[in-house]
Amino acid sequence: MPVKGVCTHMRVRTAAAALSLVALVSPVGGEILEQILVKVNGDIITKTDLEQRQIAALRQRNQPATESDLRSDEALKKLLADLTPEIIVEVVDETLLMQRGKELGYRLSDEQFKSIIENIKKENKIESDGQFDAALKQEGMTMADLRRTLERQMLIQRVQQTEVFGRISITEEEARQYYARHPQDFTSAATVTLREVLISVPEQTDLSGGSKEPTRGINVGLEEEIEAKANAARDRIIGGEEFAKVAAEFSDAASKANGGLVGPINLDDLASDVRGAVDKLRLGEVSGVIRTPRGYQFFKLESAMQSAVAPFERVRDQIAEKVFAQRRQGEFDKYLKKLRSEAIIEWKNAELKKAYEQRLAALENTPPASE
Repeated sequence: MPVKGVCTHMRVRTAAAALSLVALVSPVGGEILEQILVKVNGDIITKTDLEQRQIAALRQRNQPATESDLRSDEALKKLLADLTPEIIVEVVDETLLMQRGKELGYRLSDEQFKSIIENIKKENKIESDGQFDAALKQEGMTMADLRRTLERQMLIQRVQQTEVFGRISITEEEARQYYARHPQDFTSAATVTLREVLISVPEQTDLSGGSKEPTRGINVGLEEEIEAKANAARDRIIGGEEFAKVAAEFSDAASKANGGLVGPINLDDLASDVRGAVDKLRLGEVSGVIRTPRGYQFFKLESAMQSAVAPFERVRDQIAEKVFAQRRQGEFDKYLKKLRSEAIIEWKNAELKKAYEQRLAALENTPPASE
């Protein structure tokens, strides 16, 4: 059973850079040693680390894989050639963020870890430690793996919040400029509330003429009868009867149960024929009978709300949220660029270094979100 609430990697971006997979292990003195791909400020990233992230990325794309699949399946190799540049950048960035978190004194305490585990159990309806261990095993994880994953997430989130997101602010002048540039974001649509009566017209079929297939036709006599019925219902309302009473007696619309009441409805959402009838009405007026695809209808305008721009003071917090969302990624990218520039990164694999640099170049050329 997959365990919800555990994310083993940051979001994977799309790229199209090629990469040759490197060997998994190297025999030295009769021992099998883990291959080191890169050192980041002295912390190592190994081939196993990379493969675990590759497998996680494939699973995210509904492509289940094992370590052996990465070396034998040609289709997976091609997919990984596209994914690995993104993954290696993310692994390096996460390493830098974790190092910064440790510098700031952040750590996952035993109490925090226990609390998170209990929440995961509750969310997944896991009642025993045995069930939890089995679920972890199904995900290919141990409790130690889970703790490392959770601590990585916690450190990264804390660094993001304290070093980047918590420092994003918007001045009153910036907020007012955003408000002036984006009036459509704060404009409410014009709406109407109507009452309706619908006399539906049943579909007619014509089997005459020896045709094997029925053809749609119009029964002129039936049309006139239904139109007359709709006009009679309207006349009773014009004569003073309550709309709700007439709707309950005549209407074939579902709104008859509510006295024919429908809305509020955005004016732009009304069909053109209905809009044409409603636009001519003043409050309390009843339209003439019109033919619509549903049948014969008429309407009463109960209320109308004009389109309006919300006052700045009412949407000040909304603006702050929008600007924060736009600036968040840009500021985070700047922060990562600073960490990379200050880091000592020692590459042990030329192909990975090339893929890393190509991916960073692609990110540099990505235009920022506009405000």
